[in-house]
Amino acid sequence: MERFLAQLCGTDAARPLPLWEGGSTGHCFTQLVLSALPHALLAVLSACHLGTPRSPDRAVPCSPGWRLRLSASFLLSIFPLLDLLPVALPPGAGPGPLWLEVLAGCVAAVAWVTHSLALWGLARSPHGRFRGPLALALAAFLPTPALVLTLLWHCQRDTFLPPLLPGPLARLCLVIVQLAAVLAYALGWAAPGRSRERWTEEPFLSSEGQESEVAEDGESWLSRFSYAWLAPLLTRGARGELRQPRDTCRLPRRLHPAHLARAFQAHWQEGARLWRALYGAFGRCYLALGLLKLVGTMLAFSGPLLLSLLVGFLEEGREPLSHGLLYALGLASGAVLSAVLQNQYGYEVRKVTLQARGAVLSTLYRKTLQLGPRRPPVGEALNRLGTDSERLLNFASSFHEAWGLPLQLAITLYLLYRQVGLAFVSGLLLALLLVPVNKVIATRIMASNQEMLQHKDARVKLMTELLSGIRVIKFFGWEQALGAQVEARRAGELGRLRVIKYLDAACVYLWAALPVVISIVIFITYVLLGHQLTATKVFTALALVHMLILPLNNFPWVINSLLEAKVSLDRIQDFLDLPNHNPQTYYSSDPPTDPSIVLELNEALFSWEPMGTSQKTFISHLEVKKGMLVGIVGKVGCGKSSLLAAITGELHRLHGQVAVWGLSEGFGLATQEPWVQFATIRDNILFGKAFDGQLYTEVLEACALTDDLSILPAGDQTEVGEKGVTLSGGQRARIALARAVYQEKALYLLDDPLAAVDADVARHLLHRCILGVLGHTTRLLCTHRIEYLERADVVLLMEAGRLVRAGPPSEILPLVQAAPKDWAEDGQEPHSAKAQSVQNPEKTEGLEVEQSTSGRLRLDESKKAGAVAWHVYRAYWRAVGRSMALAILFSLLLMQATRNAADWWLSYWVSQLQAARNGSQEVPAPARPGSTGLLSAQLLLFSPGSLYTPVFPLPKAAPNGSSDIRFYLTVYATIAGVNSICTLLRAVLFAAGTLHAAATLHRRLLHRVLLAPVTFFDCTPMGRVLNRFSSDVACADDSLPFILNILLANTAGLLGLLAVLGYGLPWLLLLLPPLSLVYHRVQRRYRASSRELRRLGSLTLSPLYTHLADTLAGLPVIRSAGATCRFEEENQRLLELNQRCQFASYATMQWLDIRLQLMGAAVVSAIAGIALVQHHQGLANPGLVGLSLSYALSLTGLLSGLVSSFTQTETMLVSVERLEEYSCDLPQEPQGQPLQQDIGWLTQGRVEFQDVVLVYRPGLPNALDGVTFCVHPGEKLGIVGRTGSGKSSLFLVLFRLMEPSAGQVLLDGVDTRQLQLAELRSRLAIIPQEPFLFSGTVRENLDPRGLHEDRALWQALEQCHLGEAIACMGEWWGPALSRGTGRGRPPAAPALCLAGGLDGELGEGGRSLSLGQRQLLCLARALLTEAKILCIDEATASVDQKTDQLLQQTIRKRFANKTVLTIAHRLNTILNSDRVLVLQAGRVMELDSPAALRSRPHSLFQKLLQSSQQGAHSAGRC
Repeated sequence: MERFLAQLCGTDAARPLPLWEGGSTGHCFTQLVLSALPHALLAVLSACHLGTPRSPDRAVPCSPGWRLRLSASFLLSIFPLLDLLPVALPPGAGPGPLWLEVLAGCVAAVAWVTHSLALWGLARSPHGRFRGPLALALAAFLPTPALVLTLLWHCQRDTFLPPLLPGPLARLCLVIVQLAAVLAYALGWAAPGRSRERWTEEPFLSSEGQESEVAEDGESWLSRFSYAWLAPLLTRGARGELRQPRDTCRLPRRLHPAHLARAFQAHWQEGARLWRALYGAFGRCYLALGLLKLVGTMLAFSGPLLLSLLVGFLEEGREPLSHGLLYALGLASGAVLSAVLQNQYGYEVRKVTLQARGAVLSTLYRKTLQLGPRRPPVGEALNRLGTDSERLLNFASSFHEAWGLPLQLAITLYLLYRQVGLAFVSGLLLALLLVPVNKVIATRIMASNQEMLQHKDARVKLMTELLSGIRVIKFFGWEQALGAQVEARRAGELGRLRVIKYLDAACVYLWAALPVVISIVIFITYVLLGHQLTATKVFTALALVHMLILPLNNFPWVINSLLEAKVSLDRIQDFLDLPNHNPQTYYSSDPPTDPSIVLELNEALFSWEPMGTSQKTFISHLEVKKGMLVGIVGKVGCGKSSLLAAITGELHRLHGQVAVWGLSEGFGLATQEPWVQFATIRDNILFGKAFDGQLYTEVLEACALTDDLSILPAGDQTEVGEKGVTLSGGQRARIALARAVYQEKALYLLDDPLAAVDADVARHLLHRCILGVLGHTTRLLCTHRIEYLERADVVLLMEAGRLVRAGPPSEILPLVQAAPKDWAEDGQEPHSAKAQSVQNPEKTEGLEVEQSTSGRLRLDESKKAGAVAWHVYRAYWRAVGRSMALAILFSLLLMQATRNAADWWLSYWVSQLQAARNGSQEVPAPARPGSTGLLSAQLLLFSPGSLYTPVFPLPKAAPNGSSDIRFYLTVYATIAGVNSICTLLRAVLFAAGTLHAAATLHRRLLHRVLLAPVTFFDCTPMGRVLNRFSSDVACADDSLPFILNILLANTAGLLGLLAVLGYGLPWLLLLLPPLSLVYHRVQRRYRASSRELRRLGSLTLSPLYTHLADTLAGLPVIRSAGATCRFEEENQRLLELNQRCQFASYATMQWLDIRLQLMGAAVVSAIAGIALVQHHQGLANPGLVGLSLSYALSLTGLLSGLVSSFTQTETMLVSVERLEEYSCDLPQEPQGQPLQQDIGWLTQGRVEFQDVVLVYRPGLPNALDGVTFCVHPGEKLGIVGRTGSGKSSLFLVLFRLMEPSAGQVLLDGVDTRQLQLAELRSRLAIIPQEPFLFSGTVRENLDPRGLHEDRALWQALEQCHLGEAIACMGEWWGPALSRGTGRGRPPAAPALCLAGGLDGELGEGGRSLSLGQRQLLCLARALLTEAKILCIDEATASVDQKTDQLLQQTIRKRFANKTVLTIAHRLNTILNSDRVLVLQAGRVMELDSPAALRSRPHSLFQKLLQSSQQGAHSAGRC
């Protein structure tokens, strides 16, 4: 090396690179160090921006500043080449040798050419709007000192004075011109670019069509390595402009969901194993990353080896300078290369993870669209989408570690053997003894994890059902009862989590205490073998033991992650293996033989279960011709809805044939429970079909929606709540019907669309829609209102799941008890009712939440901005518990203090041994200044050859008494024992504290959500709330404690390191302030973006959950309408937004990582370079230099870990922030005050409304407008009125689900606002219009509080005509007779019905029962209550009229002495009431007995009766 430099520079080999000569800097030093190196740096930085994407605004020319910089850069690329001409031409123009000038000139020319190209690209990119990257501009000025020094050299040599030589004079002129060009470049940079305000005002990513920033694609390899392409994103993050997902950069092509779906589908087929498909699509690329991992692992050991060689070079002083340069360059190159490779490995693994995530989530959703009748509950499906998919993808980061860690272990063991010989075996055996212990712990963790996931599934499933039926729950006052059930499932989940956390604590303790224990064992063995301890041996062995612990410590967690991934893979595979809905095999391949037949069923047997264990539906033969109206009637639970489900393919076909003409066109389906999306009314009706104004208007009129839309805030642009909760039942039914009609299908399946509307609207729907707009189509209509079937072509009679009769209405309808025919006794003409039907536009009472005039109901999910607020840290501190948190911190400090004390005692022991030996050492080495003391040069260093010199038997050293060794070992073991106790205490306390925090956060969240008003749930998608209860709670349970543990360990380690460093070498602390400033700037820039990206990631995850839940709820409608492709595209769009945020978050994390690692490498390299310069000048202190190198290396690594763990902790705290947002900021229902009088205040049942006004929002019409009436104790009051007249609003005010704007409601003379909500609702009973059942047994649904005995439950079921159906639920199993009659079966129930009864499972939402049976079960709840006031909201709309009459008799008998308020659309149900209240537009129009109101010739009640009669009889008129 010296000879090469001497030849290149023309100097002496003893001083090849003189720093100072002839009164100025050496010319060779100037050209190589001050010119070539800065130019090389400029070239590298410029190359990073060569692939900068162009701006879409290409027509705008460059600003004058950019043009000046481009011109100057272009000239500066030519001048160095021109400067070579005087040098090359004889006689030469000096001042240096030819090849030195050629090297410097060529490097400069290449640098400025690269810089010119980079400027050309930047000027046309978004950077062109201002000055561009500051680092690039500063790098352009770095070569300037070399030009100035060259100019000074010419001045000293008087080049411009006679005699003038052409060569030197030409070179002088070129130097001056280059300086002028640099000045011009500086002026161009100082000149402002285009208007910066324009840049900030115009959103960078305003729309899809204007997005120009694509991640990675088009970037140079240097830009990819340095992540320079992230600069615009990080700039937006620093400015606080990351407000929405579109503010992030677009995904590269290989990560786009559409591309991933195509790549994955090429390897996926139904029934395949998921892991095989993932391997086929992404496995080869992933396995290739193992090469990066292998090289990175090898390079990790280069640092200690090169450090040892460099320190040996400094200490010996006998090697040539070139060796020192090679060691320093190797150290720097190894650190940089290792940093780049490890960073790229992590980045590429994360990209593969995102690829697999996109493929898995797309496949899960596609499977959801293809599911057959056997579908998982929504909560379980959401867990597959969230928790299981994330755990499965942890495999990507764990697989390569599974072989990389054993490789590190093997290499470390070999080096340890070369250091201490066979003494290392004792420590290794101790470590290996813990492997079986660790295996037992890992097995227990895996088993507990599986159980915890089951409890989590149950909790999320119950929470999903609870949120779905929150209105009914609040009506019944079951918040505490069902909240207790959620807490019970949470307690089971926390029980398993507690086992996992304490097992984790045991692992942390074992592996944290292991280094000290292994060190003691190794050193004792080493001494007993007859060797003497030295500082080199001790601290080299300690360093290697720490390197040994890393793979041993991480390996169990890697195995645990792999096992968790296997569990989640199996769960996802089970979901993917569910049977599909396959129209090709379900329907007959041949259409009906007769072209006039649309539908044909032959010997068809269907069941909800694939094995036919549930109730079956059998159709021996059915033919439906084109254009027919087919009515389907029968008792509750007879199989009417099952027949329609069988036609749509939602049941299992056990045998027989189903043939449908025009199957590819789909069906028009209106389900019994209307499915409405959280969207505008127009979007719900269009359902993805193009807007046709004429058809749209016709459909609105036919479905009686015109009057409703006319009074909504934004007409048909008004948003409705999730599942249509902000609409009345009739409005939901009509919107669902309008959606089916607008699709213009040939075959319509209508499942009781008339049940939820009053008689007038039902007659309108029959004539204008079913017989009008749909008159030319084929229609199958299920209904209990048989008066509307007189014009049907065929009527089907179902009984017990079988088609028993089919024929004309005149033949079939008499078999079913019809409605009374004598309602219109006064002989009013039908036309009066018809005229009334178009008067007084209906008021929409269902829209109970505030809507703006734009019609927006859904509120955008709030997203905090800036740093995580301090109140979030305080909230988690309080959740852990103040005393517990202080105890954790104290034990952590004690653990670190005792660890440092153990190291200090060991160094003290070694120094005493060295003093006692009087210079007799195992490996002789000359003494150096600073090599002794508390922290000698070898404390954390490797002496020359120490890693590769084997241990040989040595002669006895100086006397060293066994008592001394025993004393030192005893003290060392004592300190180590105290450290072990502190470590155990800290691990246990941390596990207990984080468990307490997890329980507290969930409990507070659940309590607050259950107390939120119904308006919150109306305007908040369920997926948004479930995201808190699943992903955010999971983060607070597991992810946050894991990262927080690492952060606390890094913080304590940094404090201990600084304390030892400050005590041993205080001057090194001077490096901390500038280093801290650099670190602070980098991490602040990163954190500003990382926080927002984490929030955006959570923000974009909620719509994915909501979309999946919505799809599962409306799957029959989606498939019938042929909208599966559109829903899949919507899922792809939502997934892309989430993937963008996830990818940006991963990329910024790697951006931080590479910079922190390169900073550490730069610091080490700088110290090494300074050491070589000092050594060359004879001023080096090898001990201090070596110590500086070792501590600088460890300090920067620790700071890197600290910043990373702190940033990750902050991003994880976003979940706590979101939980706290709901726990603290959700609005609460006014709870009222405890009643001061006796507990039995409601003894009579008197209800009084006094001038009650209810308005949902200022500016909207009053839902109730001065309502005043009184209901006497024991009175039966019927409440009637057209849809939207305010009937249900009375119940909302009575139960205080909505607070009245004015007036008051009195119960037995007590104002309801003075009562506690729980007390009020516990004294009232309601039978809601929509039945609410949750997963669980019949007993739990009837009596959630467990207040009644089984006999009372069976009595209520018998009175509701459900006894037989409930008794025979479940499987029939003859051999079970030996088990006895058992609890839960009625006394008269058959003994074969053991699996059913009160312990029979109802399934999610009570799907084991028909809708009518669910309503009857809700009626049975009311029969169990002892409330004095009963409210019935059209509770029998979905039962047949015969059952309805029996139920009315039961209600009259059981509630004879109680006050009953009944809302009815079928007026015959309230004709026996004491009085009837008629509402219109929120006002009381009439209040009298039914007979009195019918006797008035123009009463509204009489007109409603005539409308009902009109609907019953006009169907028979042509």
